Amino acid sequence: MRSRFLAFVYGVESEEEAKERLAALRKTHFDARHVCYAYVIGPHGEHTRQNDDGEPSGTAGAPIARQIRSAGLTNVLVAVVRYFGGVKLGTGRLGVAYKTAAAEALAEAGATEVVMKDCLKVVAPYDVADTAMRLIRNAGADITARDYTATETIMTVAVRCSDTESLKNTLTKIHTLHFIDDTP
Repeated sequence: MRSRFLAFVYGVESEEEAKERLAALRKTHFDARHVCYAYVIGPHGEHTRQNDDGEPSGTAGAPIARQIRSAGLTNVLVAVVRYFGGVKLGTGRLGVAYKTAAAEALAEAGATEVVMKDCLKVVAPYDVADTAMRLIRNAGADITARDYTATETIMTVAVRCSDTESLKNTLTKIHTLHFIDDTP
């Protein structure tokens, strides 16, 4: 009998959610020899973890993690459940088996693109508000709200994180315009 490798892909928003998914998977597959995994979480993949779950070091978690990174994904958990078949594969073939299982599961699952955006508060006197709005729209940003005072328009702007600095630089050319920092 050969070993069976079952791969699972989950979208996760936090390490706690990843741990909950893994606990549920271990409960469902209580008779499996190994539940190896890797996850990458955060807008820039700042939270990562990989686990070989008793397999030789670097033969399971690392190949799974490399598949996640090569797909350019974040907020994802890939777990591979191994039912041991009685034949030892050796470290090279074992690594290939985990890598292949992860790659096939990721390809089958597909991906959903989520665009990360920053929120800016732009304050523009009425005489330059139309120009500011035009520059914001030309940059591909969205004005999500507008408030008015006696002399100014206050715009809430959603802009791709990668475009934030460029938009700020463009808008600062309007000398009477300024930003409000809402960060706590």
